[in-house]
Amino acid sequence: MGSFASIHPHASAAAAQLASTAPEFEALISGCGLFPLNSRAQISLSGKDRTRWLNGMITNKVRDLPPGQGVYAFVLNAQGHILGDLYAYNRGESLLLDTDQSQSAKLEEIFRRHIIMDAVAIANLAEQWTAIGIAGPKVGQVLRNAGFTFEELKPLQFVAASWQELPLSVARSDNPVVESYQIWMAPEHVSWFWGALTGAGATAVGTAAVELLRIACGIPRYGPDIRERDLPQETEQLRALNFEKGCYIGQEIVERIRSRGKVHRKFSGFEVTGPLPVPGVKIQCDGKDIGEVTSSASLPVGSGSQPVALGYIRREAAGAEHPFEAGDARLRLAELPFMAAFPKR
Repeated sequence: MGSFASIHPHASAAAAQLASTAPEFEALISGCGLFPLNSRAQISLSGKDRTRWLNGMITNKVRDLPPGQGVYAFVLNAQGHILGDLYAYNRGESLLLDTDQSQSAKLEEIFRRHIIMDAVAIANLAEQWTAIGIAGPKVGQVLRNAGFTFEELKPLQFVAASWQELPLSVARSDNPVVESYQIWMAPEHVSWFWGALTGAGATAVGTAAVELLRIACGIPRYGPDIRERDLPQETEQLRALNFEKGCYIGQEIVERIRSRGKVHRKFSGFEVTGPLPVPGVKIQCDGKDIGEVTSSASLPVGSGSQPVALGYIRREAAGAEHPFEAGDARLRLAELPFMAAFPKR
């Protein structure tokens, strides 16, 4: 696990995976974990109409976004269903969109289709930038040990910086539990910077440990947890919505849901007893389907593990105190994040 090239995303059996990822998960929540972000894609928007145009395409407000700041947002269709999610950052001379690699081509196609008479240019930065992630309470210490310093950043704030004359961009994530950052740089410099950070005390971790952290923090991911059939308010990610901005695609549905005060389902966390439920399995109560599991994991807790799941449940069942069934497992509603997985401070 000592080099960037040696990290592989393949997982083995659940028990063996937990044993191998527990030390890496511990680095992310108690130390400093370093990981590649090959699954992320960056898209640049330039042109004089870029801000007005993007403001009409996504659910959050970018019109008054100050330089050096970002927002999280959804891209919707006219029926209000979620076509994708992204982070939008104001770089001053351009807007940077950061999204999952699996949806970047789809979002680019949607964006290009909606540029009519607008002065907007779209460029994929895959050949120019590579991102790595770093997370944990000792991030600052590790960066200082490596001779890299930058001003304290708030969530979704970013800054241009340099390390040994190497130009970088650093963005703080909006993870609600663990301090974490994305660092963007030219691909040819990644191994050099990676080696400096591991030499300064960072622990290289794989994608399995990063996925454990995501689930422990209760953060839904587009694809497994957020799908095209879902509506924004069902995901419980109100941070993606701005109800004071102007019109955008799908706004009528979002506003209608807000005015009526509810949706039928909500994204939730569950503690699991029994075998870990497979994503896609239905959640049942008294033999009736009331939801489904979208992600699941066994979180390292102390010397043991805590099986948990993320998924959707009908709102009328969300107040129930008795457990539900999901295959051979029993599920009980739990608050997100799953704080039992994190050290008490």
